[in-house]
Amino acid sequence: MHAEISFIGLFLEASVLVKLVMLTLLALSIASWAVILQRNKLLSSARVKSLRFEDTFWSGVDLNRLYKELIARGSAISGLESMFVAGFKEYTRLSKVNSKAPEAVMDGTSRAMRVSLSREMEKLENHLPLLATIGSTSPYIGLFGTVWGIMNSFIALGAVENATLAMVAPGIAEALIATAMGLFAAIPAVIGYNRFTTQVDKIEMTYANFMEEFSNILQRQAYSEKEAV
Repeated sequence: MHAEISFIGLFLEASVLVKLVMLTLLALSIASWAVILQRNKLLSSARVKSLRFEDTFWSGVDLNRLYKELIARGSAISGLESMFVAGFKEYTRLSKVNSKAPEAVMDGTSRAMRVSLSREMEKLENHLPLLATIGSTSPYIGLFGTVWGIMNSFIALGAVENATLAMVAPGIAEALIATAMGLFAAIPAVIGYNRFTTQVDKIEMTYANFMEEFSNILQRQAYSEKEAV
């Protein structure tokens, strides 16, 4: 009796369609947890790097020196570092050719930083729609397996004269496992999506605030260079 009500036993006795539903939900659950672990690591790293860079930036370090150090690191930079490099690089380039027009210099610098911000946010938001999709569709996939399994159980029940609970119980149990697997895949995905979306919004606010503060610094420098010309 124990073998009959075990998960493996029920899976082996299930119809082909219910087995496909269970395997699909298992694959979605594995994909969901893979995304959750990867996003958690990435967002935690992004927060730490942002705090570290802001500490360095506001410590009074020479911006030219900081820029050269980040350029030397190449593709290893990300987040605020990338935005700083993009903005400072464009500012330096435009200042050399258009030093008497600080408005044009700052327009180009702001555009460069906005593009960098967009790219960084795209990295942070990557795979989050997958979590939303898994969270919203898994319960319905599981429900489909449940409805199909129960339907088959009652069809089989109607084909015998003396029906008993023991005859229909395995079929109903296998059907309900499909619903349970759907919820098992959906709940972590929904929690992960909501949690990561909140974190991404906070990081975006940090990036946007830095962009405004850095723009103000460069703007003051641009006007001081204009007056010096």
